[in-house]
Amino acid sequence: MVSLNAAPIWTAPKELPFGTLGTVELREADPSRPAPPRPGDDRLGPLELRGAEPLSDGRGWRLTVQALQPGTQVVAPMDLGDGQVTPELRIAVPRTTPFGAPWVGVGGGQEDILPLAPFPWGWASLLLLPVFALLWAGIHFWQRGSSKRTMKRAQSAFRRHWPPPNWERPALDQAHLLGRELLAARFGEEARSWGTAECHRRHLTPWVHWVQAMDEGRFGGHPSQFPSLEALLRCLEAR
Repeated sequence: MVSLNAAPIWTAPKELPFGTLGTVELREADPSRPAPPRPGDDRLGPLELRGAEPLSDGRGWRLTVQALQPGTQVVAPMDLGDGQVTPELRIAVPRTTPFGAPWVGVGGGQEDILPLAPFPWGWASLLLLPVFALLWAGIHFWQRGSSKRTMKRAQSAFRRHWPPPNWERPALDQAHLLGRELLAARFGEEARSWGTAECHRRHLTPWVHWVQAMDEGRFGGHPSQFPSLEALLRCLEAR
């Protein structure tokens, strides 16, 4: 108990654990004098004032306080407004963490802060290099194989429809469309419009006969002999 021979007096514990709630009493020791007024501030010196209630005998106040700073906390004499001055109050507040240690729980002083440790984004980004390399290799491999996959699909579709199953216009149109798709997959989109002259210039003799046969069968009404599937495909592979 810390008290002085004065009225009013403090009744308080010797130690108040850091960050926890505790109680102190402000009491008038002389029964002939009125009870002291309630302290009106939200703080009791360095202590946070969390609540106040009158004592059961009506001679003072029970104050709930919280210490948020370590060391010896000194509550200086306070003028209660009616001419009464409280005595000085000293309460030891032991630390819960070593001085200067990282902040734990409630704090503990200006030195109890987390050390600045920024995330090493630069070094961490190096770990992404293998991932980006694999991703680039996968995309590059996929792009390199896209033309081959397109060519295989076009060949497979053309094989199923050549030679045409009959001489009807729908069957001839389907065979013509798939043949143009095959030429475009092999030589580019401009090959969709190649005629006999362009096929001659590129030495695609089987496809010269194919163009002639398609034109005759679809528009002339008198189709000639269609070139063989093997000759058409072999010609594209040779080119």
